[in-house]
Amino acid sequence: MAPAFAVFMEYRVKDLALAEEGKRRIDWAEAHMPVLVALRKKYSETKPLKGIRVAGCLHVTKETGVLVRTLKAAGAELSWCGCNPLSTQDDVAASLVKHDGVSVFASRGVSTKEYYDDIHSSMKLNPHITIDDGADLTVEMHKALEQGRNGGLAGPLYGGTEETTTGVVRLRALQKSGRLLYPVIAVNDAETKHDFDNIYGTGQSALDGIIRATNVLLSGKNIVVAGYGHVGKGVAKRASGLGANVIVTEVDPIAALKAKLDGFAVATMNKAAEVGDVFITTTGCKDVIVADDIAKMKDGAILANAGHFNVEISIPDLEKQSTGTKEINQHTMQYSLKNGSRVYLIGEGRLVNLAAAEGHPSEVMDMSFANQFLSVLKLAQSKGTMKPIVYNIDKQQDQEIALAKLQSMGVDIDVLTPEQKAYLDGFAEGT
Repeated sequence: MAPAFAVFMEYRVKDLALAEEGKRRIDWAEAHMPVLVALRKKYSETKPLKGIRVAGCLHVTKETGVLVRTLKAAGAELSWCGCNPLSTQDDVAASLVKHDGVSVFASRGVSTKEYYDDIHSSMKLNPHITIDDGADLTVEMHKALEQGRNGGLAGPLYGGTEETTTGVVRLRALQKSGRLLYPVIAVNDAETKHDFDNIYGTGQSALDGIIRATNVLLSGKNIVVAGYGHVGKGVAKRASGLGANVIVTEVDPIAALKAKLDGFAVATMNKAAEVGDVFITTTGCKDVIVADDIAKMKDGAILANAGHFNVEISIPDLEKQSTGTKEINQHTMQYSLKNGSRVYLIGEGRLVNLAAAEGHPSEVMDMSFANQFLSVLKLAQSKGTMKPIVYNIDKQQDQEIALAKLQSMGVDIDVLTPEQKAYLDGFAEGT
């Protein structure tokens, strides 16, 4: 039976009956997220977020559930929605409503309209702080503020945070245009986020999604990785470790050179299309795979996206090149091309690691969400005094999180002596 708050609070989830399974899964994730749990213990008594309203728009996963519990333990009043139509874990959403008393507006498989309806429902909290992944909530907040539809905020809007590369790119563009209305902390740009979440998290979980959706053997396959940023590097490294022949496509000559010197083949997408068995886009840009590329692909090619939005593989071009489709399983659609070949699209071209798998391992999300939590604390403490620009994570915070993670793993490291510090800070000592 749902507690009383679940009866009177606003929410929209698929089925509250899934709550018990969701609770078990959040508990599992929590057991693998010691840094975030330590922060919860530290701040649960003082409750520095008491009276602070936080609207979150993150993938509703078991790891996000641990972050939500931590924010609530610190005193925050919360509303939550999903940041991707296919990424919500319905049992987790149900658990957060039933067991944690959080207003959640999210379910897997929503339409675009339903997706934005959920974002707007979350905005009704009139938040002091937003937590975002991909900047959809932030952009909708800006639209509302610009049009005077902020619902009459009971308090000031202190700022927001952004979890992913795509969102940070959008927000920097918003800042450049002079239209960024409140400060946003770029959590994605923390070393303890992008050097671990993006590389190790996506590298493992993207391939996990492809394997779950197709059960294809990756060893010996030609895997084309579009983009060689942090995500592309992680995917290429893990695919190579599974015995695949990796081909990288890039538009940045420096990134392409790094891929080449890391031992990977580098080619244009149009050339790679002729030989690729599996294509994984990781760029954060649109139209990475288009009609001319699709027409050259071999029979049986698999298409997957590990970037935030479903624009990297041109779905309209894929449909135009096809004579028909057939659902292979809940994650995989076969497209029969006009040239007689068949290609397979996973998860509608959306994030493959969440559309067809469970997202990143809890251990890496531990650091990402510790950064989110501490960034929310910083914004709450600022009480609206920060300038409306995109901020980077403090180096000290980054190092403290890394050290806490190492300690949780039983790892000790050396410490600089006073003499070493003086040497590094000085210039007098030479040859």
